[in-house]
Amino acid sequence: MTDRREETEVPPTEEMSLSDLREEIRMIDHDIVELIARRTYVADTIAEVKAEEGLPTTDESQEQQVMDRAGKNAEQFDVDANLVKAIFRLLIELNKVEQRENR
Repeated sequence: MTDRREETEVPPTEEMSLSDLREEIRMIDHDIVELIARRTYVADTIAEVKAEEGLPTTDESQEQQVMDRAGKNAEQFDVDANLVKAIFRLLIELNKVEQRENR
């Protein structure tokens, strides 16, 4: 993912007006949704592979790896790890529900 501030040469956030800051949030929100869509597409493809190979929907080891990685990434970016893990838990659960419905 590219930094849109670099693409559009927006001033550092300290120098931005309220309206500029809200536009920055709007762009970030768009990027988040785009990334969720990409993640969902890949998860759907994984579900197809699991179905073809007769593998179970749930892989607790993989889920734990995702959660561990989410926590480490949160720490790297100085974001609340519990919040990030809660978001990832929700993404994982939504993907599992979709996988079960499509079997």
